[in-house]
Amino acid sequence: MFGLSDKRYAAGMRLRIKQLREERGLKQEEVAEKLGLHLTNYNKLENGKTELTTSRMEELAAIFGVDPVAIISEPLAFRSIEVRGVVQAGAWSEAWDWDEGSRYSVPIPDEPRWRSFRLFGAEARGPSMNRRYPEGTVLIVTDQVETGEHLVVGRRYVVERERADGLREATVKTLWRDDAGALWLLPESDDPRFQQPIPISGEQGDTIRILGRVVYAVQREE
Repeated sequence: MFGLSDKRYAAGMRLRIKQLREERGLKQEEVAEKLGLHLTNYNKLENGKTELTTSRMEELAAIFGVDPVAIISEPLAFRSIEVRGVVQAGAWSEAWDWDEGSRYSVPIPDEPRWRSFRLFGAEARGPSMNRRYPEGTVLIVTDQVETGEHLVVGRRYVVERERADGLREATVKTLWRDDAGALWLLPESDDPRFQQPIPISGEQGDTIRILGRVVYAVQREE
């Protein structure tokens, strides 16, 4: 709870009292009676025209069956993101993404800055970024073509490499700039096999595509 002090929340602040009351099918008169308030005074409380004390917040929370903080804060909204494949350095195949039957979804916070953009998920496999992303971490990634973002040194990107024979791998790397100003894709690995940077232009015969920037990493609890 909030402790012994009876903190006061300023009149005019955004409250969720009305929303919580209506979600539970209660009338103003019913809640006012439970609080021991005249309807007029309750109406002012619900509309943020009088101060809300901590003790009153706790009373309202008990009536609505919520945590007291819910009285003054918006619930966190989530969106569902499809996990569509695996990113794994050295795993060359015709396609790195799964068929529709193997895909699944994970929830992430519905941040306004990403709301209008497509996002996709991919599982990190192998040791090429294991200092940052343990095996099985789901990376939530923007669509680089859609966002049109400039590449930012120090950020992590999911990259598709295609060899001359048409085989592809998808991997995640950190964008790094050397002292000469050249851009590289840098692993973050404790495995000696995966510690060499890759030129962003690709190695001989390779084509590099930046698929998107990692904006969330979701890890499963064992």
